[in-house]
Amino acid sequence: MTVTPQHRDHEIPTDPLPAAAPASSTTPTVLDQMGGPRGFVYSSVPVVVFVAANTFLPLPVTIGVSVAVGLALTALRLVRGERVTSAVGGLAGLAAAVGVVAWTGSAKDFFVIGIWAALAGFVVAVGSVLARRPLTGVVWNLVHGGTHDWRADRTVRRGHDIATLCAAAVFGARFVVTEWLYLADSTTWLAVAKLALGTPLTILAGLVVVWAFRRTSARLLGEDAA
Repeated sequence: MTVTPQHRDHEIPTDPLPAAAPASSTTPTVLDQMGGPRGFVYSSVPVVVFVAANTFLPLPVTIGVSVAVGLALTALRLVRGERVTSAVGGLAGLAAAVGVVAWTGSAKDFFVIGIWAALAGFVVAVGSVLARRPLTGVVWNLVHGGTHDWRADRTVRRGHDIATLCAAAVFGARFVVTEWLYLADSTTWLAVAKLALGTPLTILAGLVVVWAFRRTSARLLGEDAA
């Protein structure tokens, strides 16, 4: 007698597990880390307002208009939920610039802090490379606990030499151009130079710094960390 296999009604289903959702690519870009397009606008508006107002208004009124615009921008940024340090930091920078103008009575001195800050950045960046401790490498190490012997890896150090020298080139270009325009008493062109040599060049240098950071992480921490 042939025995027919009994049909099993309670088999465990063999449907495949749902596919894992792809990881969302939310890594911020260099422009995002600088505040995005709004960050460029926030840094540009006070400069444009100051130069435009100075064309038609007495210097004390120009200072008042600039401060009012700065306060309005700061309030807007806080309402939008931006970090207090970023919003207030922009206002503090504006206050320092117009404070120098109020002290000297010269509109072109609105840019003097930025000019000397660019020179300081150039000196620090170049000095760190000459000391064989490129600044971007020091920053990378601090971000990752400060325990890595990154300077012992020539490839890593060379990458940070390149990144730090790129930053130095940006600082140097800003200083040379803006100092020349400052000595030429060209307030309007100082504003143009500040905008042209500001965010665009910072993004380019930032891309090189990000490359150096990722390269270092890949060599010292592994590909996953990079």
